[in-house]
Amino acid sequence: MEAARMRTRLRGWGGVGAMAVLCALALAFALLLPRTQAHPASGAAPAGRSLADGRPARADDCQEPSAQNRTPAPSGADGPTIDAIKARKGDRRKLVVGIDQNSYRWGYRNPNTEGAELEGFDIDLVHRIAKDILGSPDDVQFKAIPTSQRIPAIQDGTVDMVVRTMTITCDRLRDVAFSAPYFKTGQQLLVPDASGIKGYDSTLAGKKVCTAAGSTAYSRLKADRERKALPATTDFSATVPNQLDCLVRLQLGEADAVVTDGALAASQAAQDPTVRVLGKPFTTEYYGVAMKKDATDLVRRVNRVLVDYRSDGWQASYDKWLSATLGGDARSSRPPAPKYLRES
Repeated sequence: MEAARMRTRLRGWGGVGAMAVLCALALAFALLLPRTQAHPASGAAPAGRSLADGRPARADDCQEPSAQNRTPAPSGADGPTIDAIKARKGDRRKLVVGIDQNSYRWGYRNPNTEGAELEGFDIDLVHRIAKDILGSPDDVQFKAIPTSQRIPAIQDGTVDMVVRTMTITCDRLRDVAFSAPYFKTGQQLLVPDASGIKGYDSTLAGKKVCTAAGSTAYSRLKADRERKALPATTDFSATVPNQLDCLVRLQLGEADAVVTDGALAASQAAQDPTVRVLGKPFTTEYYGVAMKKDATDLVRRVNRVLVDYRSDGWQASYDKWLSATLGGDARSSRPPAPKYLRES
């Protein structure tokens, strides 16, 4: 009977538990996949940009409500970082990008396509950046990077950038540079249908909450427990390398709840009908493209791409990948017009 119950818990999209095992094995090597899917059609949505006045901001001056503004103004000019990428020879002349391969509808390997092709909202953006820098959306080498290894992969040069549902924060700005934001989200709870948890509140007392190592969810839980906004008995000590691992723990009964970005929580709920997203977001966060701190020319170039992408491409990608889980109205997910407070 216990085995039958377990099979029922694991009946989500393609067997999420099995998928997580395969993804863990796949992390042992870099992904180099040809692109065969059609490029998303252009969409139209209002967008704008503004140059902020005032003195340049530094990471050590950073305030979380405006962390997403600590990025330089857009530019289409090449520089040393872009020159080095373009100088790569032969098959190595690719933009090397750290992505996720198990976040449904963001960056995931679709088992129903030939070669289990990488697809999703983040993947569309990567192709757009590659086309702008190297001339073809196919000029990408994808590398699957665990949540906990996103910053180290940038710092040690394993990747040129990370496009992996990565929230812009002041702490991270001390280690890497970010583009302007390309998506707005917030932390939410993912719980089993039969959970007694009512929200991000006292009902988390004595509960095991799963988060990914190095995630903003873990930082928020830690801060809220220290300031006694959460019960002292809320247990989030057991972290995992990848966010999908939390869904598996929830399915196995090893966790009572997951705290993660609402955009990811909605995708995970779509994978498994036995879990649900609970309540409204209790933070406001923005995803950005992360790069090396000194790769200013590359950051400016990505910001230039995003200016065009927000008005021609973003909405089409949202409609294709995210409308089914986040709803047809994208206004709550669209980031505000960017401000560029970093001068260099």
